[in-house]
Formats: sequence, C-alpha cells, structure tokens
Amino acid sequence: MNPLTGQRVTCPERHWWQIPDFDSAVGDIKPIWEASRFDWVLAFAQCGRTGDLTSLAQLNAWLSDWCVQNAPYKGPNWKCGQEASIRVMHLAMAALILNQADGPEKSLLELVRLHLRRIEPTLSYAIAQDNNHGTSEAAALYIGGSWLQAQGVAEGARWLRLGRKWLENRAARLIGTDGSFSQYSLNYHRVMLDTFCMVEVWRRHLKLPPFSAMWYARSLAASEWLQAMISPLNGDGPNLGANDGARLLQLTDTDYRDFRPSVQLAVALFADARAYADDGPWNLPLRWLGIELPQAVTSSRVSQLFDDGGFAVLRRGPVMAMLRYPRFRFRPSQADALHLDLWLDGRNLLRDAGTYSYNADAQWLNYFPGTASHNTVQFDDRDQMPRLGRFLFGDWLKTSYIEPLSEMGDMSTFAVGYQDRCKARHQRDVRLTENILRVIDRIEGFANKAVLRWRLEPGHWRVEGNSLCNGEHRLTLEASMPIVRFQLVEGWESRYYLDKEKVPVLEVEVHQPGLLTTEYRWAL
Repeated sequence: MNPLTGQRVTCPERHWWQIPDFDSAVGDIKPIWEASRFDWVLAFAQCGRTGDLTSLAQLNAWLSDWCVQNAPYKGPNWKCGQEASIRVMHLAMAALILNQADGPEKSLLELVRLHLRRIEPTLSYAIAQDNNHGTSEAAALYIGGSWLQAQGVAEGARWLRLGRKWLENRAARLIGTDGSFSQYSLNYHRVMLDTFCMVEVWRRHLKLPPFSAMWYARSLAASEWLQAMISPLNGDGPNLGANDGARLLQLTDTDYRDFRPSVQLAVALFADARAYADDGPWNLPLRWLGIELPQAVTSSRVSQLFDDGGFAVLRRGPVMAMLRYPRFRFRPSQADALHLDLWLDGRNLLRDAGTYSYNADAQWLNYFPGTASHNTVQFDDRDQMPRLGRFLFGDWLKTSYIEPLSEMGDMSTFAVGYQDRCKARHQRDVRLTENILRVIDRIEGFANKAVLRWRLEPGHWRVEGNSLCNGEHRLTLEASMPIVRFQLVEGWESRYYLDKEKVPVLEVEVHQPGLLTTEYRWAL
C-alpha cells in the first residue's frame, strides 16, 4: 500500500514481471518499496544489540510477516532487482550488528538465496542502466553469495564470483578517476558509496581476498568527491541531480540531508583516516559495524576541479561555490549546465530545485529537472537539451570553452562555456572571495530572449533598482544590454522526495546578447 495515498497495488499475487512500471491508480511506487528496504531490520538489530529482547522478537515477527505477505517473486516488492539487493545488504549488516553473520539461521540464509535468485536473471538490465542498479545488484550477489558459500550452500560460490566481477567492472566504468559517479547526483553518489562501504565491511569480516588496486582507488576518489561537496558544519550539500530520497545503511538518527556518516565511514575504509576529527553521530556507523576509528585526519578542504564529471568546487574560508558544467559520458537526468550553488557556513544561499517525484503531473516532471529550476541562463523558453523521456535528455551538451581553476591571492576563479544545438552560447566566469561572489555571464546566439535565474535562500527579499537585499545579503546585477525584466518571482524546491516548498527566484530577462554581471555580497 502507498502510505501517502492509501492506494493498494491491484492483484498483488501477480508475478513481478506482470506489474506495470507506472500505475496511475497507485501513484509513485517508491513509498511502497521504501518500507521493504528493511531499514527497520537495522533499527531492530541495533536495539537488540543493546539487550532489548523485545526488539529481537519484533524483528523476527516483522520478517516472518513480510515473507508471508510477499510470496517469492510475486507482488510489487519483487519487481525491482535493486530493491531486492538493498534487502540483502541490510540483512547482512544487521547480522553483523547482532554477531550472527557467522552462525545465521537456515531460514535467513534461505531468504537471502531467494533474493539472489531474483536478482541474477535481470542483472544484465541493471548493468545496462550504468547507474546504481548495477552497483547494488553486484554488491548483493557478492555479499549474499559469499555468505551462502561460507555456510556450505553450493550456489553461493557462483554468485560470489559474479558479484565480484561486476563490482570491479562497475567501479572501472561508472566512477571517474576524480571520483565523479555516472549519475551526476549527490544522493545517488551516496547510494553507490554506501553500497561499496557495505561490500568492504563484509569482505573484511569474512576475510575474503581484497579487490583490485583500481577498485580501491576509485572508491577512495568517490569518498573524497563526496567529502568535497558537503558542509562539515551540518553535513548538507548541493541539491544536485536526480534524487529519489534513497538512504542506505541508516545507523544514525541524523537528518536525511546529513551526509557526514557516509563520508566518515567511506574515508575510514578507503583512506584509513577520519574526515571529521571531532566525535559525533558520524562515528556511529563505524562503531556498530566494528570498524576501528583511524587516528589520522584528512587535510583541510580546498578548491578542486572534478573534470571527469563536470564539477568545479571553489572554496574561500567558510564559503563554497559549486559550478556544474557538461562533461557527459552518461545520460544526464537534469538540464543543469552551468548551474551554480553558493554555500556559507552550511547555509545554501543560491540553490538547486531538486527532484520532487519521478511519478507526478507533467508540470512537475518538466519543472524540476528542467533548466528553469537551476541557477543558469535559459534561452528562448526551452530546456538546454531536448527531453526524450521521463529520465532522458538528448543532444547532450559539450563544454566548448574552459579556463583552469585558479587561486590568485584572495580569489578563486574558474570559467567554462558551452554551445547548444540551436547555436546559443553561454560562458560563465566565477570569481569567489571570502565575502563576495562575482559571476560574469556572456550570452549570445539565441533567437528572442534569455532569462538568468538566481534561486535564493528563503527570506524577506526586496527589490531596490537592479539589486536585491534581505537586510543581511545583497545581490546586484549589471548588464551590457538593456534589461527587459528584473523581477522577484515564486519558484519551488524539493529538499526531500515528494515534498516541495516555495522559494524566491530572481529572473532577469534580456533580448540582446552581451554580458550579465552578478555580484552577491554577504558582508554588508
């Protein structure tokens, strides 16, 4: 049942392949799947580890009921191989927490075996997606297969080999040498990284042979990429790329948007160091999983260019600017070229709209992934790339101009540009100091109009000529061409899946080519 709408999947006894991908009567299937990802297995295991026998009894009761209500390979919870994979990983981590991995009940092993039999037949589909479906399913086969093999189940060895093969393959193909992941998404990056962490934790426990040097190098790079993106003050980061609300290995009561527990675990596993020196909830996953807290601490954060994925991170003291530019080797899910995020002391001053839902009205499916929901320039009321489907854009943009990331005195600078299929050109020059962000946009080649948008932190903004002020910060704009419209409008953002809130958006419309110079000051 969808807990948000009360609608149930019709004919739940149907085989998984007979259930449609999108059922308008049920709505988004994600809330149905969410309860069957077994986050609650982890929570009950944590309580049980502390001696709460009631939680252990409830864990067994819920698992038994799940098995009765979800007959093997029938109903919506068997439809997706990745969902089955997440259950396998969470069962294994719960067994580690309860010190039962080495002597599991036969019924638990049988539940794992049933899941691996569901995952294997559609593995080729998962691999073809070039996203976290492949990493998740390879991980489940590796973890589940090695678990079965260790307990004398003959099928386990084959699944172990298959999982290891595709874990190596996915790391080499989907993670760039700079750590960028194929999905160009902060949250999906966390999904992949948490998956690799569970694999490595499990490998160490079973004392299985290490993975290749390449696998560890890519895992380390991916850990450093995520660390570079988020604020150490609250763990939040840019609302970047597609995001279905997924959060694996939930062993803390921290907010969903706090990425520090995942970063700390990954850096400890793959760099043998701590990302955060102080004690805090970000250390809890290591303690629950029996990972020793390293003594070394990673170096302070600096400006970095992640050119494999198309991300420039500029830093000056407590300030971060993140610029997104097109380096597409994999399908982009958002038309966000030259989007800019601005952060100050953990506050998101200039922000991305997010995703909201994968199964919503056309209005929202077009808005959130579209160019209009990003801090960039939109030409002639169209997206930067034509939409070909729910998750796919065509005519992928390519970077046509780039200047190196540079640190000059008290300023960090970076410039990049592209030309789209209609010959419209946008070049963005970013200059960051400790109290000023200056962005110079050169635009040309469009037919009728261009609109520059800045999506602002909610607050009491007022227009003062060609500037905005909220009493604390000021945004000023200068143009080499006539400004047709300088207007504060109402926009939307989704910081959590299926939740949307209003935000103020500055729209600056021009009808001629030229330069638009934006200056954002936070020290008035």
